[in-house]
Amino acid sequence: MTLHKKEEIIKKEFKILKNWEEKYEYLIDLGKKLSKKSPEFRSKDKLIHGCQSKVWLEAKFNGSRIFFEADSDALLPKGMAALMIRVYSGLFPFEIISSNVNFIYEIGFQTFLSPIRANGMLLFLKKIKFYAIAFNAKISVSLNGRI
Repeated sequence: MTLHKKEEIIKKEFKILKNWEEKYEYLIDLGKKLSKKSPEFRSKDKLIHGCQSKVWLEAKFNGSRIFFEADSDALLPKGMAALMIRVYSGLFPFEIISSNVNFIYEIGFQTFLSPIRANGMLLFLKKIKFYAIAFNAKISVSLNGRI
């Protein structure tokens, strides 16, 4: 599924939700659906620094697409991470690199998330883009026959 299609689905889901309480509940439910991670998953190298809660992100590259896994010690950030994984996991690196975050504004995150939570969301997205840039560079190097 394309990035645009994923974003459209999420925008439709959030349009149904009437107020910020329902949006919070929806995010918490998404977080509860993330698979439970082992204590080993919660390593320092996966930790996103600067978030109010502890949030861990791992990226795996299968040679063409990136797949993400995440965990958090708090339900709301875990739900936010689950939502971002739904959007970005399974995409090609160039799709992530060239993406914008307009859908986040369109679903109203800036109006119902505290500034600290919104900052955490941006840090999470920056890390996703960082992985995409790194894996895209790996593709470029291998295409040039340097590996």
